[in-house]
Amino acid sequence: MPPERRILDIVTNSLDSASMPAELLEIIDDFQALEEPERLQLLLEFSRSLPALPDRFAEHPELLEQVVECQSPLFLTLEVADDRVQLFFSAPPEAPTTRGFASVLHEGLNGHSVREILAVPDDMPEQLGLTHALTPLRLRGMTAMLGRIKRQVRAQLPND
Repeated sequence: MPPERRILDIVTNSLDSASMPAELLEIIDDFQALEEPERLQLLLEFSRSLPALPDRFAEHPELLEQVVECQSPLFLTLEVADDRVQLFFSAPPEAPTTRGFASVLHEGLNGHSVREILAVPDDMPEQLGLTHALTPLRLRGMTAMLGRIKRQVRAQLPND
């Protein structure tokens, strides 16, 4: 790689890193520190820590938006209060990859400000280092989750 390209990559990664919440950066670092098989194992560990839906959403699934790009059924919604975003996901236990992606986003973004959420780079899922371990279709599912989160956040912003 030419030195100028390497410098550009370093600057670009630094800019991307500067725009992400510390929890999300830590998760990305955890994935990048592992070899591919271990990254998949970490994703499976995340799948087991996805919080259950609160009753107000579990009893009213129509309040959640389906992310149709996911290969398994995934539904999400969010609430914005005092500029903080609370994320809620629903994915079946038999869909560990989808649940893992949702859990990564929940752990990395939940409770952060609107500005922080909207500043997350759209290609963040690729930074987990799973591009060779999973199909592009699966990675598109996580990218779509992030896109839905940002769209729902924007929809709740006051119209000035």
